Amino acid sequence: MNITVSGLQVTLQSRAVLHGIDLNLAAGQIVGLLGPNGCGKSTLLRSLAGLLPRQAGDIYLNGTLLSKMSLRSRAKHLAFVPQHSEVDQDLSVEQIIRLGRTPHRQRFFGWNPADEQALEEAIILMQLSLLRKRTWKQLSGGERQRTQIARALAQQPKVLILDEPTNHLDIQYQQELLSLIAQLPMTVIVALHDLNLAANYCQRLVILKQGEVIANGSPETVLTPDMIEEVWRVKASVNKEEDMLCIRYPKR
Repeated sequence: MNITVSGLQVTLQSRAVLHGIDLNLAAGQIVGLLGPNGCGKSTLLRSLAGLLPRQAGDIYLNGTLLSKMSLRSRAKHLAFVPQHSEVDQDLSVEQIIRLGRTPHRQRFFGWNPADEQALEEAIILMQLSLLRKRTWKQLSGGERQRTQIARALAQQPKVLILDEPTNHLDIQYQQELLSLIAQLPMTVIVALHDLNLAANYCQRLVILKQGEVIANGSPETVLTPDMIEEVWRVKASVNKEEDMLCIRYPKR
């Protein structure tokens, strides 16, 4: 599903956070959203999910205005996973994922084969088969993130929006999670901090600085030493090694 953003402006608590954002994101890509803290990444993601009011501009899904879509229709097309989600500690992994079917459920109708298929597909995609009966409080950080993403996948969205899903995870779990995300058959927009992860798991990168898009393109064209120094104020070398883009920071 194509996403078009035109002249998006968002103000929160009397502070302008996003300034005239223009984007055109093609269907089926993994798009990494990068930038320093406070640049507007989370605000942009929440705006794309239709969760924030805007002062100006429009967001389109395949040419349809997001603001004109009903909440149920929006939830069938978009799924958003925030950095932190509150979950009943006693719910099992399977019960949490089942909640993702809410937009598709019809009043007075029970759980049906389509719901069951969506549940099982989400469990398989996030490799949670052996954990489905565990409760939330029994899960590690990485397992919790996979469960929340599986819940979003149960919505069967065309676009998955993830706000820093690798935050606070060990390196092993960061790579495992992004490897799973890279295999998803949909458009994924993901905010990340780690430039190496973004460079090697995303097909396209969008860099924000002070609420504006200052770079938009492939990792090779966007993550240059000059751009890294301009945005993050650190010197770095960028090299291609065995089909991987490697970003290194000199010792101080």
